[in-house]
Amino acid sequence: MFVAVLWGCNFLAVHYALGHFPPLFTGALRFLVIAIPTVLFVPRPKVKLRWLIGFGLGFGTGQFALLFIAMNIGMPTGLASLVLQASAPFTVLLGSVLLRERLSPRQLAGIVLAVGGMAVIAWHQAEHAVLLPVVLTLLAALSWAVGNICARQARAENGLHFTLWMSVVPPLPMFLLSLVFEGPAADWHALATLNTTGGWIGIAGFAYIVVFGTLVGSGIWTTLMRRHPAGVVAPFSLLVPVVGMSASFLLLAERPALVEVLAGLVVVGGVLLGSLPKRQRSADVALAASSS
Repeated sequence: MFVAVLWGCNFLAVHYALGHFPPLFTGALRFLVIAIPTVLFVPRPKVKLRWLIGFGLGFGTGQFALLFIAMNIGMPTGLASLVLQASAPFTVLLGSVLLRERLSPRQLAGIVLAVGGMAVIAWHQAEHAVLLPVVLTLLAALSWAVGNICARQARAENGLHFTLWMSVVPPLPMFLLSLVFEGPAADWHALATLNTTGGWIGIAGFAYIVVFGTLVGSGIWTTLMRRHPAGVVAPFSLLVPVVGMSASFLLLAERPALVEVLAGLVVVGGVLLGSLPKRQRSADVALAASSS
């Protein structure tokens, strides 16, 4: 639950960081700060290079480039934490198509529910002429799912080391994308104005993303996943959008429409239905419900 709180508040931190730094530049700096000590002090995981690069491009570059751009052009912070949960059904679908993993009727039903909820959210946002941020966030979730498939194929013995070394991949492509689409002037202006009120707020948000959202959150989560069955730990990630939307409501005055809240419940229910092992679903649903 503590990790869910850290990750839910991470979307707030992204919001504040993007208030000062350009989105692609933010992503590049985020991974660069983690990559330097990783290369110096963390042993490289014994996995095939293509899966490490694939994980870095999918989970790192694609997901966060698209998510940060979406939030920068108007994706509500709380809604972003919810829509990104589409990575779970996307992962199941990609596993079925690319890895020939059997898709059970329960998983298919969960995917249909989740996709239906996403469609309602997209439709409602389109009515208010803000469809593009939702589409970009969904593409970020798909990119995360691609990264999940690469991570599954890598079969790393130490998940934390694998995740840390993934951070070596995104900085170069994200810096190049930032130079092309945001321009060196925007990047330099963000650095030159750090000693301002907006700069300090941006630094605080950036520091939270790196320290609490990435190192502390991922470290605890990886430890939990190693010590306990995935079916027991994974459902708690569904609390992330609950925290994200609640924090955005309290601190950013975001007021999601009732139809978006109801559709969000359908999405979370679909993800839960499609993700949990059948033998543990009843117990875990009760656990997740009591935690909420």
